[in-house]
Amino acid sequence: MIPEGFLGSAVSANIRYKDRLDLGLIYSKRPAIASACFTRNSIKAAPVKVGIERFSNDYLKGKDTLIQAILVNSGNANACTGQEGVEKTLNILNALSGVLGLSEKRLLMCSTGVIGEQIDEKKFIKRLDELKDNLSSQGVMDVSQAILTTDTKNKIAEKTFEIGGHKARIFGMAKGAGMIAPNMGVAHATMLAFIMTDCAVCSGRFLNAVLSDVCNKTFNAITVDGDTSTNDTVVLMANGMGGAGQIGKGTREEAIFRDALYEVCDRLSYQIVSDGEGATKTVRINVRDAYSYEEARAMAEAIANSPLVKTALFGEDPNWGRIVAAAGKTGASMREESLCIKLDEVLLVKNGLYTGREQEAKEVMKKKAFSITLSLGLGDGRFSMLTTDLTKEYISINADYRS
Repeated sequence: MIPEGFLGSAVSANIRYKDRLDLGLIYSKRPAIASACFTRNSIKAAPVKVGIERFSNDYLKGKDTLIQAILVNSGNANACTGQEGVEKTLNILNALSGVLGLSEKRLLMCSTGVIGEQIDEKKFIKRLDELKDNLSSQGVMDVSQAILTTDTKNKIAEKTFEIGGHKARIFGMAKGAGMIAPNMGVAHATMLAFIMTDCAVCSGRFLNAVLSDVCNKTFNAITVDGDTSTNDTVVLMANGMGGAGQIGKGTREEAIFRDALYEVCDRLSYQIVSDGEGATKTVRINVRDAYSYEEARAMAEAIANSPLVKTALFGEDPNWGRIVAAAGKTGASMREESLCIKLDEVLLVKNGLYTGREQEAKEVMKKKAFSITLSLGLGDGRFSMLTTDLTKEYISINADYRS
């Protein structure tokens, strides 16, 4: 169910392909307090640069960032396009400002697609009136289709819960199948996520803190190929139209809201990984009992991104030596004699030694989804990461991406 006050629409602007939804508009009837997480890639797409500047300026002034509409396109990332790309982004937003009758400061633009090609701003501007005229609650679902590139399906998640006796809703959409290893921070191919809620929140800083924490545990804990995009963006809009009271820091309502947001983002993250380019497996890498959180995270990321591990996943080969080697290359603390590895509940390595349960482990690896747990016996550091296998189809998709 779409949260109260949010509308959407999508059209085919022929940005890269003909007769395919590729330009969408998300609109809130009321200005929404917003928070955003943007890529930390050193190379940032033009819309990301514009977005970071808007959020950062408000943050430095101690103001909430109010966003009422987001224009999003697929087919062209508008990345590595220099100052011209930034100016075209601003021109499109200026035109959208006129069509919607809103201040340009209340608008954002997000893009995904091929890097290094200039956008044709005329294709965007001439469809803005149609986007406005077709806005509807159901149109939000059309936007979830318009943001896709190599994805095989749209990705949505929703949660209905109660705040102070009032029904509240969170709805999210995402895209992403390749170039997935998000590394995002608050206000500072591609994975895009747009999350809408009709909850009322006390401030933008509060929303920043909640989104940053949730992103770190969900979108920043997935990988398909280890590549962080120039365009990765998550935007959360809270328009307060659900009728419940304001959610404040340290309240029971905050915990309810945070849990609901986590559930939506976690489900979107899982859908992104399970739809990874060419993927046949979705695997959760768990590192437990590490010396520290930082070392657990480093090892989980190394295992999840290792081509040798990922090809073994595709081959359904329980080659645990690759897992150990990937974890060990991080330089993190490890003791061979306390090392244990499980595939689901099959103990493959105990206290550093092979248990001989290879056939059982192979049966686990035939499943579309399973877990690998590396226990180190050193401390209480832990981290989990979602990954995929690396397949021949992944190579084919990316070898032919621009042809």
